[in-house]
Amino acid sequence: MNRQQWRVFVAAVVMTACAAGAAAQDWPQWRGPARDGVISAFDVPSAWPDALRQQWSIEIGLGYATPVLVGDRIYMFTRQGEDEVMTALDADTGETLWRTGYPAPFTMNPATAPHRAGPKSTPTYADGRLFTLGMTGAVTAFDAAAGEQLWQVPGTGVEPLYHTSMSPIVDGSLVIVHVGGHDDGALTAFDVADGTVRWSWDGDGPAYGSPMIFELGGTRQVVVFTQEHFVGASLETGALLWSRPFTTRSTTTSQTPILYNDMVIQNGRGNGVTAFRVTEGPGGWTTEDVWHQREVSLHMANPVVNDGVLFGLSHLNSGQYFALDLDNGEVLWTSAPRQADHASIQRAGSTIFSLEDDAELLVLEHSRTEFNPLRRYEVADSETWTQPTLAGDRLYIKDVSTLALWSID
Repeated sequence: MNRQQWRVFVAAVVMTACAAGAAAQDWPQWRGPARDGVISAFDVPSAWPDALRQQWSIEIGLGYATPVLVGDRIYMFTRQGEDEVMTALDADTGETLWRTGYPAPFTMNPATAPHRAGPKSTPTYADGRLFTLGMTGAVTAFDAAAGEQLWQVPGTGVEPLYHTSMSPIVDGSLVIVHVGGHDDGALTAFDVADGTVRWSWDGDGPAYGSPMIFELGGTRQVVVFTQEHFVGASLETGALLWSRPFTTRSTTTSQTPILYNDMVIQNGRGNGVTAFRVTEGPGGWTTEDVWHQREVSLHMANPVVNDGVLFGLSHLNSGQYFALDLDNGEVLWTSAPRQADHASIQRAGSTIFSLEDDAELLVLEHSRTEFNPLRRYEVADSETWTQPTLAGDRLYIKDVSTLALWSID
């Protein structure tokens, strides 16, 4: 068996093992296995080293898509020239295993020029396929083993003001993503096999945050922010179940919804943090606030939850970390101001990781009483707007155009 045949054989074994779902150490989609920023398999050291060790670094292209880790492969969705490209890499070495691209010429809104031309949406891996939302609104499915493009639904040419960034979610035979623009967008469920539309709801255009699937009142629902609302739609039919008016000072929100016990947690710039319950009654579905907290507010940094505490980076006071009790909405502590403009926040057990946009990785310990940093590491040479991928003793860090593997000695 030659080297290429061996690679194909190994890939087949890996994809067969992953066919029923991602393994514990995998990072198959936006914010991880449960889309909540929780790292299920990371070796937190008893003592953090003075520095991390870089294993390799490669040029991979522009964009904010999180590195998707499945088995021994990393999948990256990036822009290379005028193409949007899906690349499979050996997770140990960074070697390219396959590369598949398609033309995606794109004109940026001048207000987004510092962010560059994306893509901003993270792929979703499920049952041997990868699903993406491109900057022009194209929804594409790839075969994860060999890289073949399985199907593509072109974009309409209309997109949100600051372009597409939500990441698809897969449930069984459905891949769900909000496509289109402010006036003609539709929350849409595509068939994973061929991209046909199974259902759609066109009551409002897409925002920038990614959808979640929650079971509320005994009904499984797609919960997502839209241009002017926060909504729940039936997972089975796409019918609108409930809707709350929601706008922010920056047009729309980029938050991912959170479910804590039986409460939905609502975040967004200038709106504070709100917990509410969703119930079904004789008159239909309703929402009722449980508590509301205005002392902290989130813009683009998605928080994590640990032991009933929400850890986040508020955009107030020029970037201020905070801890909030989710049972009553009380702010437990805030850090000093001017910490960061943006941060990608994750946790492994009681250890919190925050990759700030200036390429500094902050490690802190869960605390209900104080801001407790343990270490700070420089992990890139340019801005880091991309969520990192952490597994075992490894950290995959994407900056503007480079992917690097760092490890803990």
